[in-house]
Order: sequence, then structure tokens, then C-alpha cells
Amino acid sequence: MDPRGFPTTLPEFQRVFPTDQACATYLEKLRWPDQFVCAKCKQMGEPYRFAARPQVLRCRACRADTSLTRGTVMDHTHTPLSVWFWAAYLQTTQTPGESATQFQRQLGLTRYETAYQIMHKLRAGMVRPNRDEIGGEHAVELDETLVGGKTKGGAGVHHKVYVIGAVECRQRKAGEAIADGAELRETRPKHRRATYAGRVRLLVASDRQASTCEDFARSNLVRGTVIKTDGWQGYNALGSMGYAHAPVVLRGDSDLADAHLPLIHLVFSLIKTWLAGTHHGVSIKHLQAYCNEYTFRFNRRFYPMTSFNSLLGLGAKTIPPTYEGLYSGGWHHPAAQRQSPQLEMPFQ
Repeated sequence: MDPRGFPTTLPEFQRVFPTDQACATYLEKLRWPDQFVCAKCKQMGEPYRFAARPQVLRCRACRADTSLTRGTVMDHTHTPLSVWFWAAYLQTTQTPGESATQFQRQLGLTRYETAYQIMHKLRAGMVRPNRDEIGGEHAVELDETLVGGKTKGGAGVHHKVYVIGAVECRQRKAGEAIADGAELRETRPKHRRATYAGRVRLLVASDRQASTCEDFARSNLVRGTVIKTDGWQGYNALGSMGYAHAPVVLRGDSDLADAHLPLIHLVFSLIKTWLAGTHHGVSIKHLQAYCNEYTFRFNRRFYPMTSFNSLLGLGAKTIPPTYEGLYSGGWHHPAAQRQSPQLEMPFQ
């Protein structure tokens, strides 16, 4: 087991969370680290407990019931807590991620819709409100890409959407150690590059016009950050906005692109491979949710086993999507900045 107390293998996870009661105990500690506080009368103390309903706590002072899942992504769920915990664990610790179809099969759920909704509710908990801007002491690579299916129709017609991304360029130091699961490892073996990708930010956008690119930078990047971009005119104003803009006109030169923007291109390549491989394509209206999951997992890739706890902790402060909202397209998945206009065209 991880020294911080998190299970690092499936057998360990099963031993730590064998029942719904064990999951309820963990969730209670997560929500009230010191002592239970009644939501109605604010009285602190040991509540009444019910063996048949482990997710319900009753205040001894005012006798009001408080649900452990109230206000979380699990609010009003009829699904056992153990299923939610397995979903969070698999979704955050599996290197290629977890699709709803895989999850339905592995947990023996009778309905695909149940698995699909659980996964999307957990994705809603992957965006931390008021999360930090990236950059600062680290340079940032900023670019955009088209994500979607094959072009259909005449010239210039496509079924794709823009994703704007930024990634920190961090420098490895000799002898520096980073936690990898339960152990510490050397971060710069001889075969590894001195520069590696730090934190990532991704946004689904309807275009890549200057206003869109500027809004993305303003919402996600620390003022004064060195920003590396290509020669796209949408980035021309970054210098006047307080950033150290370092553009390079690539003109289709792949070698120059690999030298100037290697990390953001790697990020884009990985997310496209993940969407096609694990999920076999997603709809545009849900693409931001998958970008949120990719960002969450990428930014915590050195600490995969603690992501489970982070997800449940964030989820305790998140309003989840409803089944109707997901399927009607009315739910707007949270992003790092203002939402882009809703795009309805599906893609593969």
C-alpha cells in the first residue's frame, strides 16, 4: 500500500473498501475530517447511525437526517456507494482511462445509462473551482488543434471542433525525485529529456479567433509568463496583454514545430489517441468533459493513486449533471473559462 494510505492495487482496494459501510466511513471522514456537523442546527458530535442506511447520519440534537452524498456528485443516487468508489478508482488509476462500456461490464451493471451517468458525474468533479493559473516561472506552449471525424462534403467542410491547449515546459533537475505510486524514482535517467510537460489546460472552442485565444490566455496563464506559439495572428496581442510572447512562424516545417512546440503537440496527439482508442469517439457536446478528465489525469500522472481521493474531495463541492441534462444537451460541462457556444454536430 502507498505510504499515504491509498491502495495501489485492486486487491488492496477491495480490502480497504469491501462494503458500502466502509465506503460511507471513508466519505464521512472526507466531508467532516474532525467531527460530524449537522447541516440544519450546526451541532457537532457523534450522530445516530443506521446499519441498513450507512449513507444517512441523524443529528442527536435536532434529529435531522443528513445524507453523506448530499451536495456531492453522488447526490440522490440509488447506486451503491461501493460502485461509485470502484468507478472513481478505475477512472483515475487506469492508464488508458475507463469507458462506460468497460465499466458496465466490469461491475456487472444492467444498464449502460447508469455507467454512462456515473462516469460523467465524476468528470464534473474533476474541475476544481478557481483553480490556479499555470506558467509563471515556467514557460508555456500555447496552440490549438482540430479534433473530430473525417471531412465530409466539399472543400472546407468538416465535422471537427477546435481545442485550445496550453502546457507548462518544466526542467528536470539532476537528483530530483518525484513520487510515482508508492515509490520515489529518479526523474531524469540518461535517456530522458531535460524538459518535460507540467500542468495542462484545455478548452473546446467554436473558433480560434483572436478574442477566443486571448480569453483563454487571460483565464489560464499567469501574467508575465513566457508563451511560445506559432505565427497564428490570433496570438499577436499576447505581448501587449502582459505576457512575454515568443512566436515562431512554422510554415509547415515539422522539424521546426518539433523544436519550438514539442510538448503541446504531444498533448494533442495523446488526447486524440485516447479519445479514439478508449472511447471510440465522443460527441462534441460532451468533448469538454473528456478534456477535463484528460487534464485531471495528466496533471496528476506522477501521483496516480492519490487522484482517487482528489476526485472524491472535489466531487463533494460539485453540482453534478442530471440524466436529462446529459442526454438533452442542456448540461454545460464546466471549463476553465467561459463556455463556448454549444455545438451539436456529432463526430467520431
